[in-house]
Amino acid sequence: MPISDKINIKGKVQWISIDLVDTMKMKRFLLVLLCSILSCEGAVIVKEVSNANQELNERPIIGILSQEQSFYLHGKFPEESYTSYIAASYVKDVEKAGARVVPILIGKDRSYYKELMKKLNGVLFPGGATFFNQSNGYADAAQHIYEIAQEFNDAGDYFPIFATCLGFQLMIILASGRGTVENRSSCRSFTNLPLVFASDFRSSKMFRDAPEDMIHILANENVTINYHQYCILDSNLKAYNLINDWRPTSYSYDDNHIKFIATYEHRRYPFYAVQFHPEKSSFEWKLSKHYAHSINAVKSNRVFMDFFVSECRKNTHAFEDASEENKYLIYNYPAVFTGVLGSAHHECYFFEPRGKVSK
Repeated sequence: MPISDKINIKGKVQWISIDLVDTMKMKRFLLVLLCSILSCEGAVIVKEVSNANQELNERPIIGILSQEQSFYLHGKFPEESYTSYIAASYVKDVEKAGARVVPILIGKDRSYYKELMKKLNGVLFPGGATFFNQSNGYADAAQHIYEIAQEFNDAGDYFPIFATCLGFQLMIILASGRGTVENRSSCRSFTNLPLVFASDFRSSKMFRDAPEDMIHILANENVTINYHQYCILDSNLKAYNLINDWRPTSYSYDDNHIKFIATYEHRRYPFYAVQFHPEKSSFEWKLSKHYAHSINAVKSNRVFMDFFVSECRKNTHAFEDASEENKYLIYNYPAVFTGVLGSAHHECYFFEPRGKVSK
């Protein structure tokens, strides 16, 4: 005569009929069932412990590359004769996402960039208006950084780069091999645009965890601020056999309805770029530019720097101590209110030489 008994599996009571004759068989069955349950639970626990033990940097410091002083601003500071600058909007955008900034100067040798990058957790190539063929300038410095970052990552040292507008174009040119012909296309866009996401964008690192409501805003509202006369097209990637390394994740259309790449990422390295300007919605205020300043523009553009800083937290480079940190940080330089001078940038940091120079 069978005997009914009950067991509890994951909080659910299940009745099992046990025949006294088949007691030994049932014991073997229960043993297999129990092992199966424990095996599943164990897999979950291991995964959670692994995530919990992942080492993250809670004090990330990001280098921002300076660029040649603009002709317009040079005329506003003729005696100081500054050679390079960083728009403060990039610094504030990084700080807003929970990181600090170290300025990276142009015109240095490769050892300067390598030694500094050993202390930094990532590098930002900002947008701007400079030529790529100037010796010892923005492009040369970026090339050193780009190549050193590749070396770091190839050695298992996770080192991210994020590039905006001019930097977006330069990174593809560096990947193509710099030459007399630059691998970018003419493309005029001076307006606020939505993004046209690639069909597989949700599998990208940049957008994998982006909130759905922010994706909706980016796809349906004119919130990405474009200000460029060059761009990267799919044809630029194909012409230099870059499509296997670089992955477009979204597009936009310029003033002449040319479809250009708006965001991309490297398939192996933690290198990311946007053709538009996420920093401008919160920190650039020139009226004639008509930048998008709506609350949706501000919120949705946070996706990009929040993501990049989260990538930089995976890098554990550090300065020797707080004293060394303090010598390098951007706080050693005053932010100058350049908007009042007619500059497109609201504030700027200026570098080398500091003070007046002899005539």
